[in-house]
Amino acid sequence: MSIIKLLEQRRAVRNVKPVEVEDEKIHALLSAATLAPNDRLREPWQFYVIRGEAKQRYEALALAYLEERFPTKPNLVQESLKVLTATPLVIVVTADIIPGDEASSKDNEYAAACAIHSMWLTAAELGLGLVWRTRGIGLVHDERMHRFIGAPENKKVIGTVFVGYPVDESVPATARTPHTDKTTWL
Repeated sequence: MSIIKLLEQRRAVRNVKPVEVEDEKIHALLSAATLAPNDRLREPWQFYVIRGEAKQRYEALALAYLEERFPTKPNLVQESLKVLTATPLVIVVTADIIPGDEASSKDNEYAAACAIHSMWLTAAELGLGLVWRTRGIGLVHDERMHRFIGAPENKKVIGTVFVGYPVDESVPATARTPHTDKTTWL
């Protein structure tokens, strides 16, 4: 499949089957991620693969977080938790923070985001669905995730990626603004 076609068909897949993702496919996702562009070839990413018993601990952590955040909305808590409990594989992606070098640290965040996008395109090629979470259930902005994965202080969580086999492979395309509406020629 062409790159353009793959980009056109890329979707956030939230509904996945309770089927484990094979190790070979996990390695393929991670290998593709490391091919992402990155400033000065710093390779500033770290990947934390969560499944099995670790995923059960993450589910408990996420439940506590959601109950604190939405104490009067138990239905919202349960709906938010569904994507996690139904997904067999979670990958947390961090970027290196370079003390005293804010610009390079920001570049590293962009590189980690590119790594996630590389995983996303590879997931589609492998017949997997993927959704990248930066808020809510992804716990990206909550210190508990940082502690849970055991990341050192010089790592910033960039995204939590939920991966599995899609329940419905015909997720409809979302309308996009044409590039001509978003481009200024100088």
